[in-house]
Amino acid sequence: MERKDFLKRGFGSLLGIVAISSCNQTTVDPASTSTESTTASGGSTNGSSASNCTVTNSETAGPFPTKSPANFVRKDIRDDRTGVAFTMNITIKNANASCAAVSGALVDVWHCDKDGSYSEYGGTGMQSTNYTNVDFLRGRQTTDTNGLVSFTSIFPGWYSGRAPHVHVHIYDASGKSLLVTQIAFPYDISNTVYTTGQSYGYTKGAQDTLNEKDNVFGDGYANELASVSGSVSGGYTLTHTIVVNG
Repeated sequence: MERKDFLKRGFGSLLGIVAISSCNQTTVDPASTSTESTTASGGSTNGSSASNCTVTNSETAGPFPTKSPANFVRKDIRDDRTGVAFTMNITIKNANASCAAVSGALVDVWHCDKDGSYSEYGGTGMQSTNYTNVDFLRGRQTTDTNGLVSFTSIFPGWYSGRAPHVHVHIYDASGKSLLVTQIAFPYDISNTVYTTGQSYGYTKGAQDTLNEKDNVFGDGYANELASVSGSVSGGYTLTHTIVVNG
């Protein structure tokens, strides 16, 4: 079964659970001395105030959810993956508390590498490359008093039938699931990475699916679109607020 077929058939969300690991990769290669200008694209403003605070869309966790999320309590999720440097700053807000920040929430993230492959899976029709024995690009952090978590990663690649995305699963401090969702990317930013980032290993060219044509985002992604700024040589920073019923 192809992974895009999995999404079209609407398989429900697969939920993860909890453990601990660490990551020792500290650099992203190759380095570049380019002086290209920094670009920025704005995303959703949802969660910016009590009057602009709608619960973020719920999405599928599959077909490649983290099998034991608690094993990956770490900020740097790269492991051995290389690509354009990428920082994710994700804030969790509570729609039931006038959009107040949610402190102490568990936030799991996972996404594909620059080639469109996921760790913990593979060797099947859904993903031919076998990565069942590695666990790159998966991590868990706990929100601070401002509801914020941050992750160090590489800019995700893409695979056929899906627009670029990051998976997120949010739990409260006791481990109760609050929301499974995904983060969408501004097209101009992702297109720049995919069409000019060959020296960083992005060799597939432009993505084949836009957000509005995506099986997951096609029903609306306004609350899932991140703000992203930066450059290929200097790296990108994603900023995004996710609103839950806390």
